[in-house]
Amino acid sequence: MTGHYGVFYGFQKEPFAQDIQVADMIKSESVKGARKRFDFAVQLAAIAVITGDIGSGKSSALRYASSTLHPSEYRILYVTATSGSVTELYKQICHTLNVETKGTSKALLTKIIRSGLMQLLQKKQKPVLIIDEASILRLDVFTELHTLMQFQYDSRPVLPVILAGQNNLIDNLMFMQSRSFSSRVVARGHMETLNRDEMQRYLEHHLSIAGCKHNLFSEQAVTAIHQGSGGLLRRANNLARGALVAAATEKCDIVSAEHVRIASTEII
Repeated sequence: MTGHYGVFYGFQKEPFAQDIQVADMIKSESVKGARKRFDFAVQLAAIAVITGDIGSGKSSALRYASSTLHPSEYRILYVTATSGSVTELYKQICHTLNVETKGTSKALLTKIIRSGLMQLLQKKQKPVLIIDEASILRLDVFTELHTLMQFQYDSRPVLPVILAGQNNLIDNLMFMQSRSFSSRVVARGHMETLNRDEMQRYLEHHLSIAGCKHNLFSEQAVTAIHQGSGGLLRRANNLARGALVAAATEKCDIVSAEHVRIASTEII
């Protein structure tokens, strides 16, 4: 449900919402590239790495790529990384496998996960492990993940892993502790920020999704949003929504650069 600005502009739903449907996403070159790398790693049961700044659209790209896998054939195991021990990560994986765990034994958790993965394969479902925010994982976790991926003396690739995180993820994978794991990486991509023209198309697209058939942002406002966001989607969404609120408060039909400036004082 939109606020007063939604009524003023006649939106049918909240513009620039975080829970955008996959079908409504703009498939930018970065998003398409992320999907290609995702698919390649899944095909080989290997590892793909997707990096990008905070708010660049990594999670959305993963959601899009995951949606292209048929649920009867694939089982997505999605976890959000923490800076804790590998047992914490393993417990999360067990949860996605719908397996209850009470102990904290790493060996036991490994056995449970392996058993769960094999049960999926017996049901003709291929597991795909997605670890979001992977840049905060401890280095020793990468070492343990390597052992989790080994089946039948490491001759049978079973578990593709998709890592997404900030740019330091690549640096973390270059450490000696991570080398056994990173040797399985077959593809890596980076989520690029939007340029000014892409930002204009992005804003117009989201207005259309919300039910607005014409552009509400002036050329100067688009430039201000692009500059203020650095081309990052999350910040652009916040600026655009805030600018709409400011413009509607003044009963302005078109959002100006000044409205964007006002919006920028409300976000960090």
